[in-house]
Amino acid sequence: MAATVTTREVTREEQVIAAARATRDAMTGLEVELLLHAVEWVRLHPGEEVDTSVEWGMRELEIAGDGAPTIDEGAVAEFALAIGHSTDSGRRYLGDAVELAYRLPRIWKRVLAGEVAVWKARRIAQATASLPPQGAAAVDRALYFVARRCSYAEIDRQVEKARKEHDLLETERRRVEAMEKRHVDVHLGAMTYDGLVPITAMADVPDAVAFEDYLATEAAGMDPTIPLQVRRSMVLGMLGGRHGDTGEEGSAPGVMVFVHTRPGQAMVDVDNTRSTTTVEQVQEWCTRAGTKVTIRPVIDLAEEMTTDAYTPTERMVEQVKLRFAECPFPGCHRPSRPGYRAKRRKKQTGEQQQEQQHGSDLDHRQEWPEGKTTSSNLFPPCRGHHRLKTFTDWTYDYDPATGFTWTSPQGYRYTDPGSHPGSRRHTG
Repeated sequence: MAATVTTREVTREEQVIAAARATRDAMTGLEVELLLHAVEWVRLHPGEEVDTSVEWGMRELEIAGDGAPTIDEGAVAEFALAIGHSTDSGRRYLGDAVELAYRLPRIWKRVLAGEVAVWKARRIAQATASLPPQGAAAVDRALYFVARRCSYAEIDRQVEKARKEHDLLETERRRVEAMEKRHVDVHLGAMTYDGLVPITAMADVPDAVAFEDYLATEAAGMDPTIPLQVRRSMVLGMLGGRHGDTGEEGSAPGVMVFVHTRPGQAMVDVDNTRSTTTVEQVQEWCTRAGTKVTIRPVIDLAEEMTTDAYTPTERMVEQVKLRFAECPFPGCHRPSRPGYRAKRRKKQTGEQQQEQQHGSDLDHRQEWPEGKTTSSNLFPPCRGHHRLKTFTDWTYDYDPATGFTWTSPQGYRYTDPGSHPGSRRHTG
């Protein structure tokens, strides 16, 4: 008697789940492969010992903890754009990969085996980069077996435990730093459409009591028809005008706010905060007591200005930075004006803060004196990408119709249509 075999039809639900599992496995493999590419890129572009005295020019970058390889700064941007990151984000990615490969070998082995997610391993690498080699090794031993499921709190606990055991000086420095939490933050990037800016602060008791007394006293002497909380907020502006006051009338320094109006536009642009507000709000600012209003001639952004000197005129500088509000390098959002805060700005390193305070450089796309100092030959890259263009083989062109096109040393071209880097695309 012949045996019969019954087959069950695979349901659509089972097909979808099987496909999803296969796709996830493939994605995990690709994420690991990308980390391997990052490590290999660093090996292909090794840096020497980091020289912090170099102020202008390409430098070696320490992208991971002590004992891990450094990288030639000029090589970072190429890899960053290849994986769809900004230069800063790409530098962090390379650093995480090197930290894992060279200082966390046990966790690295489990990452390569697909047993620890790349995102979790990178979180551990970022936490251990500030540890000495012995501390990183201790965290590697403590977490490699549980890394797949351990919490962020456990990662931080193990890192701090290793720091206390292997880096007493840094532990003490951080303890002292943690004791000083005082701060004042003016959130210009969160300005509302009607011109209100949130301010947060933390002060010790004596300073807080003195400040409250000052607010109450000054607000009590103002027009009582104005709501009390509004008067208290207005006192902040009065307080700001006091710094540097020598007692002479008109000697207090002013705060310059750049406001741009355009025909047919109901709102006005506040350049300092990269936001918009109402015409009525600007009128109120201008009518406050002690306010000095300066109306500058309109700068035609399409005008071709020129000078025979290498250094552009003040008016040319203003024109170029009005035309291009941010660094034109792909993925870079550093603002052109010094000290201005871009939206979505996260915590920055000291070097990034210094570059933002400096603002952008003005770069001659075609080198001077062959390339004249004219409006069409000047662009405002940030200091880091200005050095990249000057000391490596990166080049760029600008066409008003297509935007900036940067060409990397490997020959890849990245085009940004328009003056803002939000819509860049890879073109070849």
